[in-house]
Amino acid sequence: MFEKKRVLIVEDHTLLRAGLRALLAQDPEIEIVGEASNGRDAVQMMGSLSPHLVLTDLSMPGMNGIEAIVDIKRRFPATHVLVLTVHKTDEYIHESLRAGADGYILKDASHDELRIAIRSVLNGKTYLSPDISAKVINGYLGTDNATTPSSPWDTLTHREREVLKLVAEGHPNKFIADYFCLSVKTVEKHRSNLMKKLNLHNASTLTAYAIEKGLLAA
Repeated sequence: MFEKKRVLIVEDHTLLRAGLRALLAQDPEIEIVGEASNGRDAVQMMGSLSPHLVLTDLSMPGMNGIEAIVDIKRRFPATHVLVLTVHKTDEYIHESLRAGADGYILKDASHDELRIAIRSVLNGKTYLSPDISAKVINGYLGTDNATTPSSPWDTLTHREREVLKLVAEGHPNKFIADYFCLSVKTVEKHRSNLMKKLNLHNASTLTAYAIEKGLLAA
């Protein structure tokens, strides 16, 4: 008898989470041992579930995916982590890999590609979606890092980038605070830091910047 690979799904969208569970349940070698809607819940479930693989989104309320990966890899280094996200920008990919992710796949991938990615990561290999360019991989490996100056974008934290996306989508501070389980004052501080770091002074320029960085469609 072979041991089924235990998988924990971390995704804040209920329908997508249910779809992933239904899809992966078709694989006789995989057992879905749990679901979480944010990183904090996922980390709390790790000890009791002992998953072989965590399949996680990045943008989630409370503790986001990047923060969760760091915590999971620190406390459970043998656990594999596969990121499943809509984010295609270099910065999200670099941050995920630096945090310890073993793979990175986009949500527009086919079912077959998802299965391949899961199998690869469980076998100890790194998997990156084909859409992720060689330029991104080279950047992660450190090519020209010593000579490339930091851009204002590089100074933003992951949370600031998430707040930037929601601001650009037109959401008010109260909505953003509720979404991330933060206080309105904390969100206001994030917005202030964003404008200061990027030298932008209103919501319309933040929106234009977010479009330029691929955080939302033009």
